[in-house]
Amino acid sequence: MREGTEAVYGKHPTIDLAGRVVPRREVLTGTVAVGAATLLAGCSVDSAPRADATPGAPPTPVVPPGTATSAAGASPPAAAHPPGVLTAPPASARFTAFDVRIPDRTALTVLLRDLGELADTVNGRASGRASVTVGFGVSLFDSRFGLATLRPGGLRLMDSFPNDALDPEQCHGDLLVQVCADGPETVARIGRDLLAAGGGGLRSRWSIDGFRSENQTSGSGAFVDRNLFGFRDGAGNPRVNDADLMDRLVWAGAGEPGWAVGGTYQVIRLVRFATALWDVEPVGRQEEVFGRSKATGAPLGRQREDDEPDYAQDPDGMVIRLDAHIRRANPRTPQTEDSRILRRGYAYRRTGVAGEGHPDEGLVFVCFQADLDRGFVSVQRRLAGEALDKYVLTFGGGYFFVPPSRARVDFVR
Repeated sequence: MREGTEAVYGKHPTIDLAGRVVPRREVLTGTVAVGAATLLAGCSVDSAPRADATPGAPPTPVVPPGTATSAAGASPPAAAHPPGVLTAPPASARFTAFDVRIPDRTALTVLLRDLGELADTVNGRASGRASVTVGFGVSLFDSRFGLATLRPGGLRLMDSFPNDALDPEQCHGDLLVQVCADGPETVARIGRDLLAAGGGGLRSRWSIDGFRSENQTSGSGAFVDRNLFGFRDGAGNPRVNDADLMDRLVWAGAGEPGWAVGGTYQVIRLVRFATALWDVEPVGRQEEVFGRSKATGAPLGRQREDDEPDYAQDPDGMVIRLDAHIRRANPRTPQTEDSRILRRGYAYRRTGVAGEGHPDEGLVFVCFQADLDRGFVSVQRRLAGEALDKYVLTFGGGYFFVPPSRARVDFVR
Protein backbone atom coordinates (compact mmCIF):
# COMPACT_ATOMS: atom_id res chain seq x y z
CA MET A 1 0.00 0.00 0.00
CA ARG A 2 1.35 3.38 -0.94
CA GLU A 3 2.04 5.91 1.80
CA GLY A 4 -0.38 8.43 0.32
CA THR A 5 -3.19 5.90 0.35
CA GLU A 6 -2.55 5.03 3.99
CA ALA A 7 -2.80 8.72 4.84
CA VAL A 8 -6.22 8.91 3.20
CA TYR A 9 -7.42 5.87 5.09
CA GLY A 10 -6.25 7.39 8.35
CA LYS A 11 -8.13 10.62 7.70
CA HIS A 12 -11.45 9.06 6.80
CA PRO A 13 -12.98 6.51 9.18
CA THR A 14 -15.94 4.55 7.87
CA ILE A 15 -19.22 3.55 9.52
CA ASP A 16 -20.17 -0.10 9.04
CA LEU A 17 -23.68 -1.48 8.70
CA ALA A 18 -23.97 -1.96 12.44
CA GLY A 19 -23.08 1.66 13.10
CA ARG A 20 -19.51 0.94 14.23
CA VAL A 21 -16.61 3.12 13.09
CA VAL A 22 -14.06 1.01 11.22
CA PRO A 23 -11.11 1.95 8.99
CA ARG A 24 -12.15 2.80 5.45
CA ARG A 25 -9.47 0.40 4.21
CA GLU A 26 -11.22 -2.64 5.70
CA VAL A 27 -14.47 -1.74 4.00
CA LEU A 28 -13.15 -0.90 0.54
CA THR A 29 -10.26 -3.33 0.19
CA GLY A 30 -12.24 -6.11 1.87
CA THR A 31 -11.26 -8.81 4.35
CA VAL A 32 -12.97 -11.48 2.26
CA ALA A 33 -11.32 -12.34 -1.04
CA VAL A 34 -13.71 -11.62 -3.90
CA GLY A 35 -12.87 -13.86 -6.88
CA ALA A 36 -13.15 -12.32 -10.33
CA ALA A 37 -15.80 -14.14 -12.33
CA THR A 38 -14.54 -15.65 -15.57
CA LEU A 39 -16.04 -14.61 -18.88
CA LEU A 40 -17.40 -18.12 -19.28
CA ALA A 41 -17.86 -21.16 -17.11
CA GLY A 42 -14.79 -23.37 -17.30
CA CYS A 43 -12.39 -20.61 -18.32
CA SER A 44 -9.30 -21.10 -16.17
CA VAL A 45 -7.56 -18.28 -14.33
CA ASP A 46 -3.84 -17.56 -14.51
CA SER A 47 -2.92 -14.21 -13.03
CA ALA A 48 0.79 -14.66 -12.37
CA PRO A 49 2.65 -11.73 -13.95
CA ARG A 50 5.32 -12.47 -16.53
CA ALA A 51 8.85 -11.21 -15.99
CA ASP A 52 8.81 -9.29 -19.27
CA ALA A 53 5.33 -7.80 -18.91
CA THR A 54 6.61 -4.25 -18.32
CA PRO A 55 8.58 -2.94 -21.30
CA GLY A 56 10.84 0.04 -21.21
CA ALA A 57 10.43 3.27 -23.10
CA PRO A 58 8.29 3.00 -26.23
CA PRO A 59 10.36 2.20 -29.32
CA THR A 60 10.33 4.30 -32.43
CA PRO A 61 7.16 3.23 -34.24
CA VAL A 62 7.71 1.01 -37.26
CA VAL A 63 4.99 1.22 -39.89
CA PRO A 64 3.96 -2.18 -41.26
CA PRO A 65 4.07 -2.67 -45.04
CA GLY A 66 1.14 -1.14 -46.88
CA THR A 67 0.25 1.40 -44.19
CA ALA A 68 1.15 5.00 -43.46
CA THR A 69 1.21 7.18 -40.40
CA SER A 70 -1.58 9.75 -40.42
CA ALA A 71 -0.92 13.45 -40.53
CA ALA A 72 -2.07 15.48 -37.57
CA GLY A 73 -5.84 15.79 -37.55
CA ALA A 74 -6.34 13.15 -40.24
CA SER A 75 -8.68 10.26 -39.56
CA PRO A 76 -9.70 7.13 -41.44
CA PRO A 77 -13.35 6.68 -42.46
CA ALA A 78 -15.76 6.22 -39.54
CA ALA A 79 -16.40 2.62 -40.58
CA ALA A 80 -12.77 1.82 -39.78
CA HIS A 81 -13.09 2.94 -36.16
CA PRO A 82 -13.65 0.21 -33.56
CA PRO A 83 -17.20 -0.60 -32.38
CA GLY A 84 -18.48 -0.08 -28.86
CA VAL A 85 -16.96 3.38 -28.45
CA LEU A 86 -19.23 6.07 -29.93
CA THR A 87 -22.45 4.05 -29.96
CA ALA A 88 -24.89 4.47 -27.09
CA PRO A 89 -24.03 1.88 -24.42
CA PRO A 90 -26.65 -0.88 -23.99
CA ALA A 91 -27.94 -1.89 -20.56
CA SER A 92 -25.55 -4.80 -19.91
CA ALA A 93 -21.84 -5.41 -20.38
CA ARG A 94 -19.04 -7.78 -19.46
CA PHE A 95 -15.37 -6.82 -19.40
CA THR A 96 -12.87 -9.68 -19.41
CA ALA A 97 -9.09 -9.47 -19.53
CA PHE A 98 -7.30 -12.51 -20.94
CA ASP A 99 -3.76 -13.80 -20.94
CA VAL A 100 -2.85 -15.34 -24.29
CA ARG A 101 -1.44 -18.87 -24.04
CA ILE A 102 -0.30 -19.81 -27.54
CA PRO A 103 3.14 -20.74 -28.92
CA ASP A 104 3.98 -18.19 -31.61
CA ARG A 105 2.99 -15.30 -33.84
CA THR A 106 1.35 -17.53 -36.42
CA ALA A 107 -0.96 -18.95 -33.77
CA LEU A 108 -1.68 -15.39 -32.54
CA THR A 109 -2.71 -14.41 -36.07
CA VAL A 110 -5.17 -17.31 -36.18
CA LEU A 111 -6.53 -16.45 -32.72
CA LEU A 112 -7.10 -12.78 -33.57
CA ARG A 113 -8.63 -13.71 -36.92
CA ASP A 114 -11.13 -16.08 -35.32
CA LEU A 115 -12.05 -13.60 -32.58
CA GLY A 116 -12.33 -10.84 -35.17
CA GLU A 117 -14.65 -12.84 -37.41
CA LEU A 118 -16.99 -13.51 -34.51
CA ALA A 119 -16.84 -9.88 -33.40
CA ASP A 120 -17.66 -8.73 -36.93
CA THR A 121 -20.63 -11.09 -37.02
CA VAL A 122 -22.02 -9.65 -33.78
CA ASN A 123 -21.27 -6.04 -34.71
CA GLY A 124 -22.81 -6.44 -38.14
CA ARG A 125 -26.18 -7.75 -37.03
CA ALA A 126 -29.05 -5.51 -38.07
CA SER A 127 -31.17 -6.42 -35.05
CA GLY A 128 -30.19 -5.65 -31.49
CA ARG A 129 -27.46 -3.38 -30.16
CA ALA A 130 -24.85 -5.98 -29.20
CA SER A 131 -21.19 -5.19 -29.78
CA VAL A 132 -17.82 -6.83 -29.19
CA THR A 133 -14.76 -4.62 -28.72
CA VAL A 134 -11.26 -6.13 -28.46
CA GLY A 135 -8.34 -4.21 -26.94
CA PHE A 136 -4.64 -5.05 -26.61
CA GLY A 137 -2.67 -4.77 -23.36
CA VAL A 138 1.00 -3.77 -23.35
CA SER A 139 2.03 -7.33 -22.42
CA LEU A 140 0.90 -8.54 -25.85
CA PHE A 141 3.85 -6.59 -27.25
CA ASP A 142 6.50 -8.33 -25.14
CA SER A 143 9.11 -10.77 -26.50
CA ARG A 144 6.76 -13.70 -27.20
CA PHE A 145 5.40 -12.66 -30.59
CA GLY A 146 7.96 -10.19 -31.93
CA LEU A 147 5.57 -7.23 -31.79
CA ALA A 148 7.66 -4.80 -29.74
CA THR A 149 8.29 -2.40 -32.64
CA LEU A 150 4.56 -2.21 -33.35
CA ARG A 151 3.47 -1.20 -29.86
CA PRO A 152 1.26 1.94 -29.68
CA GLY A 153 3.43 4.73 -28.34
CA GLY A 154 1.53 5.45 -25.11
CA LEU A 155 0.55 1.90 -24.15
CA ARG A 156 1.84 0.69 -20.77
CA LEU A 157 0.73 -1.00 -17.58
CA MET A 158 -1.93 0.98 -15.70
CA ASP A 159 -0.50 3.62 -13.38
CA SER A 160 -1.12 3.42 -9.64
CA PHE A 161 -2.45 6.65 -8.16
CA PRO A 162 -2.30 7.77 -4.50
CA ASN A 163 -5.81 6.61 -3.56
CA ASP A 164 -5.53 3.19 -5.27
CA ALA A 165 -5.21 -0.24 -3.67
CA LEU A 166 -4.60 -2.31 -6.79
CA ASP A 167 -5.03 -6.09 -6.64
CA PRO A 168 -2.57 -7.67 -9.15
CA GLU A 169 -5.05 -10.46 -9.85
CA GLN A 170 -7.58 -7.91 -11.12
CA CYS A 171 -5.29 -5.75 -13.23
CA HIS A 172 -3.86 -5.70 -16.78
CA GLY A 173 -4.01 -8.51 -19.37
CA ASP A 174 -2.93 -9.31 -22.94
CA LEU A 175 -6.43 -8.80 -24.36
CA LEU A 176 -9.50 -6.97 -23.09
CA VAL A 177 -12.84 -8.12 -24.51
CA GLN A 178 -15.81 -5.79 -23.97
CA VAL A 179 -19.19 -7.35 -24.72
CA CYS A 180 -22.25 -5.07 -24.60
CA ALA A 181 -25.90 -5.98 -25.22
CA ASP A 182 -29.43 -5.18 -24.07
CA GLY A 183 -29.48 -7.99 -21.49
CA PRO A 184 -27.12 -10.22 -19.48
CA GLU A 185 -28.35 -13.37 -21.23
CA THR A 186 -27.22 -12.03 -24.61
CA VAL A 187 -23.88 -10.97 -23.14
CA ALA A 188 -23.35 -14.48 -21.73
CA ARG A 189 -24.29 -16.15 -25.02
CA ILE A 190 -21.83 -14.04 -26.98
CA GLY A 191 -19.23 -14.83 -24.34
CA ARG A 192 -19.65 -18.57 -24.87
CA ASP A 193 -19.15 -18.09 -28.59
CA LEU A 194 -16.00 -16.04 -27.98
CA LEU A 195 -14.52 -18.72 -25.76
CA ALA A 196 -15.11 -21.30 -28.49
CA ALA A 197 -13.50 -18.97 -31.04
CA GLY A 198 -10.47 -18.67 -28.75
CA GLY A 199 -9.78 -22.36 -29.26
CA GLY A 200 -8.18 -22.83 -25.82
CA GLY A 201 -5.63 -20.06 -26.35
CA LEU A 202 -7.16 -17.69 -23.79
CA ARG A 203 -7.10 -17.77 -20.00
CA SER A 204 -9.18 -15.33 -18.00
CA ARG A 205 -7.19 -12.95 -15.84
CA TRP A 206 -10.15 -11.01 -14.42
CA SER A 207 -13.75 -10.32 -15.38
CA ILE A 208 -16.61 -8.15 -14.22
CA ASP A 209 -20.24 -7.64 -15.26
CA GLY A 210 -21.78 -4.19 -15.49
CA PHE A 211 -25.26 -2.69 -15.81
CA ARG A 212 -26.80 0.69 -16.49
CA SER A 213 -30.00 1.11 -14.52
CA GLU A 214 -31.04 4.52 -15.92
CA ASN A 215 -29.61 4.51 -19.43
CA GLN A 216 -30.37 7.76 -21.25
CA THR A 217 -28.91 10.30 -23.63
CA SER A 218 -28.73 13.90 -22.48
CA GLY A 219 -29.69 16.91 -24.54
CA SER A 220 -26.06 17.30 -25.65
CA GLY A 221 -25.91 13.69 -26.83
CA ALA A 222 -23.87 12.49 -23.84
CA PHE A 223 -24.28 8.94 -22.49
CA VAL A 224 -25.71 9.28 -18.98
CA ASP A 225 -26.69 6.81 -16.27
CA ARG A 226 -27.39 6.95 -12.55
CA ASN A 227 -24.59 5.41 -10.50
CA LEU A 228 -24.95 3.51 -7.23
CA PHE A 229 -24.43 6.72 -5.27
CA GLY A 230 -27.63 7.99 -6.88
CA PHE A 231 -25.99 10.62 -9.11
CA ARG A 232 -26.13 11.02 -12.86
CA ASP A 233 -22.91 9.75 -14.44
CA GLY A 234 -21.80 10.89 -17.89
CA ALA A 235 -22.92 14.52 -17.94
CA GLY A 236 -20.30 16.73 -19.55
CA ASN A 237 -19.15 14.04 -21.97
CA PRO A 238 -17.94 15.39 -25.33
CA ARG A 239 -20.45 15.18 -28.17
CA VAL A 240 -19.97 11.91 -30.02
CA ASN A 241 -21.66 13.28 -33.16
CA ASP A 242 -18.94 15.94 -33.55
CA ALA A 243 -16.46 14.18 -35.85
CA ASP A 244 -13.77 16.85 -35.51
CA LEU A 245 -13.99 16.69 -31.72
CA MET A 246 -13.75 12.89 -31.75
CA ASP A 247 -10.67 13.10 -33.99
CA ARG A 248 -9.05 15.42 -31.48
CA LEU A 249 -10.06 13.72 -28.24
CA VAL A 250 -10.74 10.03 -28.97
CA TRP A 251 -9.08 8.66 -32.11
CA ALA A 252 -5.33 8.01 -32.16
CA GLY A 253 -3.48 9.79 -34.94
CA ALA A 254 -0.09 11.33 -35.61
CA GLY A 255 2.84 9.69 -33.85
CA GLU A 256 1.30 6.23 -33.68
CA PRO A 257 2.31 3.22 -35.80
CA GLY A 258 0.37 3.33 -39.05
CA TRP A 259 -1.77 0.32 -38.16
CA ALA A 260 -2.99 2.06 -34.98
CA VAL A 261 -4.27 5.27 -36.59
CA GLY A 262 -8.02 5.48 -36.01
CA GLY A 263 -7.93 3.31 -32.89
CA THR A 264 -8.23 4.53 -29.32
CA TYR A 265 -6.82 4.03 -25.82
CA GLN A 266 -9.28 2.43 -23.41
CA VAL A 267 -9.01 2.77 -19.64
CA ILE A 268 -10.86 0.39 -17.32
CA ARG A 269 -10.93 1.15 -13.59
CA LEU A 270 -12.74 -1.08 -11.08
CA VAL A 271 -13.93 1.30 -8.36
CA ARG A 272 -15.53 0.02 -5.15
CA PHE A 273 -18.06 2.32 -3.45
CA ALA A 274 -18.41 2.70 0.33
CA THR A 275 -22.19 2.89 0.01
CA ALA A 276 -22.82 2.43 3.73
CA LEU A 277 -20.75 5.52 4.49
CA TRP A 278 -22.28 7.44 1.59
CA ASP A 279 -25.88 6.65 2.46
CA VAL A 280 -25.66 8.24 5.92
CA GLU A 281 -24.52 11.55 4.44
CA PRO A 282 -27.23 14.20 3.95
CA VAL A 283 -28.08 14.98 0.34
CA GLY A 284 -26.58 18.45 0.68
CA ARG A 285 -23.20 16.98 1.58
CA GLN A 286 -23.42 14.48 -1.26
CA GLU A 287 -24.12 17.29 -3.71
CA GLU A 288 -21.10 19.22 -2.40
CA VAL A 289 -18.89 16.19 -3.08
CA PHE A 290 -19.99 15.86 -6.71
CA GLY A 291 -20.79 19.52 -7.41
CA ARG A 292 -24.13 18.60 -8.98
CA SER A 293 -27.77 18.33 -7.99
CA LYS A 294 -28.68 14.76 -7.13
CA ALA A 295 -32.16 15.08 -8.61
CA THR A 296 -31.44 16.85 -11.90
CA GLY A 297 -27.72 16.42 -12.52
CA ALA A 298 -27.34 20.19 -12.99
CA PRO A 299 -24.15 21.85 -11.69
CA LEU A 300 -24.87 23.53 -8.39
CA GLY A 301 -26.22 27.01 -9.01
CA ARG A 302 -27.51 26.02 -12.46
CA GLN A 303 -30.83 24.68 -13.75
CA ARG A 304 -30.10 21.99 -16.36
CA GLU A 305 -27.69 19.07 -16.57
CA ASP A 306 -26.04 20.43 -19.70
CA ASP A 307 -25.46 23.91 -18.22
CA GLU A 308 -21.81 24.87 -17.88
CA PRO A 309 -20.62 25.82 -14.38
CA ASP A 310 -19.15 29.32 -14.21
CA TYR A 311 -16.00 28.85 -12.16
CA ALA A 312 -14.71 32.32 -13.04
CA GLN A 313 -17.58 33.79 -11.04
CA ASP A 314 -16.97 31.36 -8.17
CA PRO A 315 -13.19 31.54 -7.56
CA ASP A 316 -13.42 30.67 -3.87
CA GLY A 317 -15.73 27.68 -4.26
CA MET A 318 -18.73 29.19 -2.53
CA VAL A 319 -21.16 27.52 -4.97
CA ILE A 320 -19.15 24.54 -6.21
CA ARG A 321 -16.40 23.58 -3.79
CA LEU A 322 -12.81 23.63 -4.98
CA ASP A 323 -12.48 19.92 -4.19
CA ALA A 324 -15.80 18.93 -5.83
CA HIS A 325 -15.53 16.09 -8.31
CA ILE A 326 -16.74 17.96 -11.40
CA ARG A 327 -14.51 20.97 -10.70
CA ARG A 328 -11.37 18.85 -10.29
CA ALA A 329 -12.16 16.56 -13.23
CA ASN A 330 -12.80 19.39 -15.70
CA PRO A 331 -11.88 22.92 -14.56
CA ARG A 332 -13.21 24.32 -17.87
CA THR A 333 -10.01 26.18 -18.78
CA PRO A 334 -8.35 26.51 -22.21
CA GLN A 335 -5.42 24.49 -20.84
CA THR A 336 -7.61 21.51 -19.91
CA GLU A 337 -9.91 21.51 -22.96
CA ASP A 338 -7.93 18.79 -24.75
CA SER A 339 -7.73 16.55 -21.67
CA ARG A 340 -11.44 15.71 -21.93
CA ILE A 341 -12.26 11.99 -22.14
CA LEU A 342 -15.22 10.00 -23.45
CA ARG A 343 -16.72 8.08 -20.51
CA ARG A 344 -18.78 4.93 -21.08
CA GLY A 345 -18.99 3.33 -17.65
CA TYR A 346 -21.23 0.76 -15.95
CA ALA A 347 -22.30 0.06 -12.39
CA TYR A 348 -21.36 -3.32 -10.92
CA ARG A 349 -22.67 -5.38 -8.02
CA ARG A 350 -21.00 -8.68 -7.12
CA THR A 351 -22.37 -11.43 -4.94
CA GLY A 352 -20.59 -11.84 -1.63
CA VAL A 353 -19.15 -9.04 0.46
CA ALA A 354 -16.07 -6.85 0.40
CA GLY A 355 -15.43 -7.04 4.14
CA GLU A 356 -17.14 -6.20 7.43
CA GLY A 357 -20.48 -7.21 5.87
CA HIS A 358 -20.40 -4.51 3.20
CA PRO A 359 -21.48 -5.24 -0.37
CA ASP A 360 -18.94 -5.35 -3.17
CA GLU A 361 -20.41 -2.81 -5.55
CA GLY A 362 -19.43 0.30 -7.39
CA LEU A 363 -18.38 1.48 -10.83
CA VAL A 364 -16.68 -0.06 -13.83
CA PHE A 365 -15.18 3.22 -14.99
CA VAL A 366 -14.53 3.11 -18.76
CA CYS A 367 -13.14 5.89 -20.90
CA PHE A 368 -11.62 6.35 -24.34
CA GLN A 369 -9.06 8.89 -25.53
CA ALA A 370 -6.48 9.56 -28.22
CA ASP A 371 -3.65 9.93 -25.69
CA LEU A 372 -3.49 8.40 -22.20
CA ASP A 373 -1.34 11.10 -20.63
CA ARG A 374 -3.23 14.00 -22.17
CA GLY A 375 -6.57 12.39 -21.32
CA PHE A 376 -7.20 10.07 -18.38
CA VAL A 377 -3.89 10.55 -16.57
CA SER A 378 -4.22 14.34 -16.57
CA VAL A 379 -7.76 14.09 -15.22
CA GLN A 380 -6.79 11.56 -12.56
CA ARG A 381 -3.93 13.69 -11.31
CA ARG A 382 -6.27 16.65 -10.90
CA LEU A 383 -8.61 14.46 -8.84
CA ALA A 384 -5.97 13.72 -6.19
CA GLY A 385 -7.36 14.82 -2.82
CA GLU A 386 -10.90 15.43 -4.11
CA ALA A 387 -13.80 15.14 -1.67
CA LEU A 388 -14.96 11.89 -3.33
CA ASP A 389 -11.76 10.08 -2.27
CA LYS A 390 -13.34 9.31 1.09
CA TYR A 391 -16.01 7.11 -0.45
CA VAL A 392 -14.28 5.20 -3.28
CA LEU A 393 -11.36 2.85 -3.83
CA THR A 394 -9.90 1.65 -7.14
CA PHE A 395 -8.76 -1.96 -6.92
CA GLY A 396 -8.31 -3.14 -10.52
CA GLY A 397 -8.45 -2.50 -14.24
CA GLY A 398 -5.94 -1.68 -16.94
CA TYR A 399 -4.89 0.30 -20.00
CA PHE A 400 -5.63 -1.16 -23.45
CA PHE A 401 -5.40 -0.09 -27.07
CA VAL A 402 -8.46 -0.77 -29.21
CA PRO A 403 -7.37 -1.03 -32.84
CA PRO A 404 -9.31 0.21 -35.85
CA SER A 405 -11.30 -2.64 -37.36
CA ARG A 406 -9.15 -2.84 -40.48
CA ALA A 407 -5.97 -3.52 -38.45
CA ARG A 408 -7.22 -5.90 -35.78
CA VAL A 409 -5.43 -8.88 -37.37
CA ASP A 410 -3.37 -7.55 -40.27
CA PHE A 411 -0.80 -5.79 -38.11
CA VAL A 412 0.61 -9.06 -36.69
CA ARG A 413 1.07 -10.79 -40.07
